[in-house]
Amino acid sequence: MARHGKRYIEAAKLIDKQKSYTPSEAISLLKKVATARFPETVEVAMKLGVDPRQADQQVRGTVVLPHGLGKTVRVAVFAKGEKAKEAEEAGADIVGAEDLVEKVQQGFLDFDVAVATPDMMGLVGRLGRILGPRGLMPNPKAGTVTMEVGRAVKEIKAGKVEFRVNKEGCINVPIGKVTFSEQALLDNFRALLDAVLRARPAAAKGTYLRRLAISSTMSPGIRIDVGAAQSAVAERS
Repeated sequence: MARHGKRYIEAAKLIDKQKSYTPSEAISLLKKVATARFPETVEVAMKLGVDPRQADQQVRGTVVLPHGLGKTVRVAVFAKGEKAKEAEEAGADIVGAEDLVEKVQQGFLDFDVAVATPDMMGLVGRLGRILGPRGLMPNPKAGTVTMEVGRAVKEIKAGKVEFRVNKEGCINVPIGKVTFSEQALLDNFRALLDAVLRARPAAAKGTYLRRLAISSTMSPGIRIDVGAAQSAVAERS
């Protein structure tokens, strides 16, 4: 059985485990119970009514959070010529072609997101065993294999995040830091939920969004009322 520290136990006492909170209530409560000495990351967890084993029930997409993630994202771009220049002008941290592929093969992984132009994927594909397990492999569905590298870099730097259902039918995505204002966290929450709802597969039957919770790095989870959350998204639209 997992043992929790005194800080976690005290925080848990403030949360009614039998209650489902509105998004605003949950965020307000989270800021009270997140008492670590560092700016904790806020994460949203969702349980979806899909069968991830079925190809037509995969849920995957991206969303640019209105207020970003509150951290510096290091972007590597695999591109040549004008596209390499475009990436550099957009603020990419590392840009290269064959030289960057070789560097990664030698162990260089000092970046958070990798972007590649389609013509580079023949080379980048060799890095699958290195980048794949770390979630760094460029992918068209995530918008990281594209000819619009400048736009991709700017969106990632601005707070673009990817969401993808796991084998348990769950999605877990960061939406910022506890140091953000309640309104900023609420805006990011709404943007994420809106994107996930829009990504509902046509093959999904029954209730799509089944459970929803929010937590910080060191806090217990706080359950959010699904109906209230969907209403919050409707208000945003």
